[in-house]
Formats: sequence, structure tokens, C-alpha cells
Amino acid sequence: MSDNSSYQISVVIVNYNVEYFLDQCLHSLYKSLQGISSEVFVVDNASVDGSIHMIETKYPEVKIIANDDNKGFSTANNQAIEQAKGKYVLLLNPDTVVAEDTISKTLAFMDMHKDAGGLGVKMVDGKGTFLPESKRGLPTPAVAFYKIFGLSKLFPRSKRFGQYHAGHISSEQTAEIDVLSGAFMLLRKETLDKVGLLDEKFFMYGEDIDLSYRIQLGGLKNYYFADTSIIHYKGESTKKSSVNYVFVFYKAMVIFAKKHFSGNFAALFSLFIYTGIYLRALAAIITRVIKRSFLPLIDLSYIVGGCFLLTNYWSQSSIEFPLDLIKYSIPVYGFTWLLSVFINGGYDKPIRIFKYLKGVTLGTIAILVVYAVLPKSLQFSRLFIFIGAAWVFAYYLISRIFLHFAIPSRFSLRNNERQNFAIVGSRNEQDRIERIIRQSHNNVRKVDHIKPEEIENDLLDWKERTEWIFCAKDVAYRDIIEFMVRYRQKPFEYKIAPFKSDYLIGSNSIDTAGDLYIININTLGNPENVRKKRIFDLSFAIGMLLTFPIIIFFFDQKAKYLKNLINILIGKHTFIGFSEEALNRDVRLPRTKPGILSPSDILSDLDVTTRDKLNLLYARDYSLRKDLSIVLRSWRKLDS
Repeated sequence: MSDNSSYQISVVIVNYNVEYFLDQCLHSLYKSLQGISSEVFVVDNASVDGSIHMIETKYPEVKIIANDDNKGFSTANNQAIEQAKGKYVLLLNPDTVVAEDTISKTLAFMDMHKDAGGLGVKMVDGKGTFLPESKRGLPTPAVAFYKIFGLSKLFPRSKRFGQYHAGHISSEQTAEIDVLSGAFMLLRKETLDKVGLLDEKFFMYGEDIDLSYRIQLGGLKNYYFADTSIIHYKGESTKKSSVNYVFVFYKAMVIFAKKHFSGNFAALFSLFIYTGIYLRALAAIITRVIKRSFLPLIDLSYIVGGCFLLTNYWSQSSIEFPLDLIKYSIPVYGFTWLLSVFINGGYDKPIRIFKYLKGVTLGTIAILVVYAVLPKSLQFSRLFIFIGAAWVFAYYLISRIFLHFAIPSRFSLRNNERQNFAIVGSRNEQDRIERIIRQSHNNVRKVDHIKPEEIENDLLDWKERTEWIFCAKDVAYRDIIEFMVRYRQKPFEYKIAPFKSDYLIGSNSIDTAGDLYIININTLGNPENVRKKRIFDLSFAIGMLLTFPIIIFFFDQKAKYLKNLINILIGKHTFIGFSEEALNRDVRLPRTKPGILSPSDILSDLDVTTRDKLNLLYARDYSLRKDLSIVLRSWRKLDS
């Protein structure tokens, strides 16, 4: 033990461009640290979103370590641990919310259990659902095999197959475990002095597993502590569907195996891992393709099949169609209608009948335009095109009404379903939050104002979808977490409103990261506009390539101009977008592909503030006309 420790606990938070989450994390942390001698480090990995300024302004007591580049999770933590003077060291993620009693309870447990080298706590997501990564087993080859090939998911409570998430241990049971989560990792400083700091070979994932294992090798125990809970907005489950995550995370497991397992054992482990990587990546790609194409393929088969039945019906009325012609024409017609419906938002959520009507109408016009220029030998009936269009719209109408009643959660026709909000806090805070809600939502049904002490009285038998917003100034974080957990089965969603902040933080699903409510500016992020922007990029890039032999002489950087056009064609860039620095500075901007040009390129000599305002205006009021205007006025910069 470090008898000369200056503090009872040193808290280390590694931050990278998550200013809003960090603000809430620090607010909850300092409430939990009341009465406890402590120091708090924030190691910033070259954020450009204003995080450091926020800390200096709102939390001047925080010890800031500002890196010039992204050092990674392990290295950044070690920078602070080396300076820490606490008896205990807590590694804490910035996207967490701790309860008021979390620190005191966990420190008391560690003081009572001298065999404890490290401790983790019960974590829940933004809807109050338990996060299984709160407690994990050591990823031996067998455990990795069960995890990668799905046996752990089939038998989650099995002591053998469910070891990865220690499924045999109840989430309400404090118990010894193998692996702690890096999101909340309470460690004795003397343990770190004995077993060493985080291994910096692990840049992002796996460092918590490695340190947990070294704690056990050092003769100490790791504990899962169930008597307090924290919110972790970005748990492991929020990233597991990403192919890139699969590669990065499981390759970290290979590093772990080569470090700790003997030759044949490590080789076997690596074989399992690499096999799993490619199988999981392939499965993720196949699943994504099937999910996105299944309904359109079903629609196409019904559309084309219905059109063929129409020709069969007409042939019985002595109206004959040339078979060699219709067997090609009808599939082309069907695909054109379907493509037009897709482009006009027919496959977006929520379902809107007008989009089907618009898509079918525009598709019909496209068919008629092409039909008019075809040779007479390839024309067989304009009337059939109109009747076919009527059938297509009728099919979409009937099928979507059926899906609305069969699968209402995915295919609701209630386009303007209005949202209920319940704001828990003092009157002044309620009024402030209601203004934010009405600025950021178009479909507010009602807003209830509830006093913290009366919250249980207002629940009754609510079955409606309601979003609860808790004012952090007036409601204890512990009570917020307990409420979320208790009513996690109800159709509720949750946000927390930090004091003196114009944003709300929360997460509506275990599959989504934490999100923010500010003034609604994301017209650009609308799925229909995303498609239109992509069509503009493709058509304009193709047009510029066709004029390449002439226009190339207007550019100094000819190779860069050609490379930019190719990157736009393959979807790596867009003509107009935001720089990474702009995206990091303002979390309200939609995450677009990098732009060759920016919305501010039509003007020169602008300061950063003006550029940011133009970015917001572009995102809020996006239209194809804006893209065309910017490209036409700034095309000479396309080689930059």
C-alpha cells in the first residue's frame, strides 16, 4: 500500500471529441466524490471540439493532460496513472454517468476485501438494460470458440458456454470474475505498482482484459460489484455489428494470446480468432445485404408478376402482346418503378403513401419518355404502361397496409405520430427543457411537468411511448438510474438534461450510441436527401469525366483533380461536405463523407465562426440547388 498517498482516489478519464458526454460525466462524478479526498485527471487525445475549454471553464480543479495527437486508450491512461497520488485509481470512460453513492460504495468494498486488486460495477445502457460486458470471463481458446460461433448466445447462462459474459453469475450478485470493463475499472495503486500499467501494445481494445489477467497472475482477485449502477452509453454491444470493430477487437485478442499463452495454445487461439474474424465479417455483410434487399426483391417479384398476369388477362380478351418484347420490357418497367420509389423515399421509415405515389408517377414518366424515342418495332402499348402503373401503386398501397397491421413496429403508417414528454425537475428547469424540446421536435404531442417527489404518482398505467427527461440539477443520478432499470420494460425512453446546457443526452437503444437533442438542423441527414446527394455526386462526376480532355487544362493539380473525381464516383468523398475539424467542433453537424468542397468555399477570407455558421445553414436548409450552386461557383477548387 502507498502509505504516503495524498488522496483516497485518483480518477482518470481519457477524452477524444466527446465534450457533451464528458461534461455530464464530470458533473455526476463530482457529486459521487463529495466527502472523499480525490483528484481527477482528464487526458485529452487532441480533441478539437472544445473539450479542454469546457473543462477549464466549468471544472477548473480537473488536472488536464493535453496530447498533441491521439495516443490511444492505454498510453493516455498511463500518462495520468504515473502522476496519480491516490490510494486507488479509477479508470472511467467519458460516456458514463455514475450514481452519487458509486464511489463511496466501491471504495468501502475494496477496503473490506484486501484480496481485491480490481473492481467493476453493474452497467446499464441508456434505456436501463443491463450491459453484459459488466462481467466477463477470460477469453481462453474454448471461451473464444463459444463466443465467436454463437454458443454463448444460445446458452447465455451456461457456466461452460456462457463464460465470456459470466452468464452463470446473476447481474444482481456480487462475485469474483476474471475480466473487468475498461469503462469503470477501480484499481489499487499498489496493485498497479506490482503488476504494471496498461500494455500500450493495445491501442483501443483488449487492454482491460490484459490488465485483469495480470492482476490474477499477481495473486489478487477481480470483483463484479452489483450494489451500485452506472450508465454507459456506448457499450460493447453498440459496436459489435461493425465489420471494422470485429477486426480490431478480435485482433486485440490475438495480441493477448501471443502474450500470455504458450506456443501451441496461442496458435490454436489465433486460429480460432482469425477464423471467427472472417466468418463474422462475412456473416455481417451477408446479413446486411439480405436485410436491405429482401423487401425490394419481394416487391419486384410481385410488380413484375402482376404485370405478366395483366398481359395474360388481356390476351384472353384477344389483345395480344409480342412475347419476345414483353419478356424483357416488363422486368425493365418493374425495375424502373421500384428504383423510382426507392429514390423518392418509399423504403424509408416511417412509411408515407405519398412517396409511393410520387415514385410510381415519376417512374411512369421516365418509362414514357424512353418509350417515346424507341423505334416503332419496340413499342407495344402506352395504355399498358398506365395500367401497369396503377397496379404498382395499388400493390404498394395494399402491401403496406397489410404490413402496418402485421408488423406495426417496423411498418407503421402513422407518419405523424406525436411524442409524449415528461420532464422531471424544478419549474424553471422544466420550462428551459421544454423550449429545447419544441425547438428540436416537430411532433410534440404533450409535455408533462412532474416534480421529482411526485414521479411515482404520475406513472399509473402509462402504456404510451413517452420520453422521460430528468433535470440533473434537481434529480439525483442514482434515482435516474434506478427509475430506468425499474421501468426498462415499459415503452419509455430517457434523456438527462445537464444544468445550464442547451442539450439533452441519452440513448434510445442498446444498438445506438448516446445521442444529443439540440435544435433540429439535420435536413441533410434525411435518407431521401442522402440519396439525392449521392445521385448528384454520381451524375456530376460522370459529366466532368466526360469533359475531362477539355476541362483538365483549367486545373493546376491535374492528377489530384482526377483522383478527387474517382473518389466521388466510388463513394469515398462527396462534392460538398464538412471537414473532420468542423465535424469535431460541432456535434450537431450530420456525419457526411468528406467533401472536396465545403459550404463556405463560395466566399473567401472567412473566420472559423462564420464558416461554422455556413455549415449549419447548409445542413439545415440542404437542397440539390445548393450543391449545384456551390460546385458551379467553386469548381476551380476541385483539385485542392
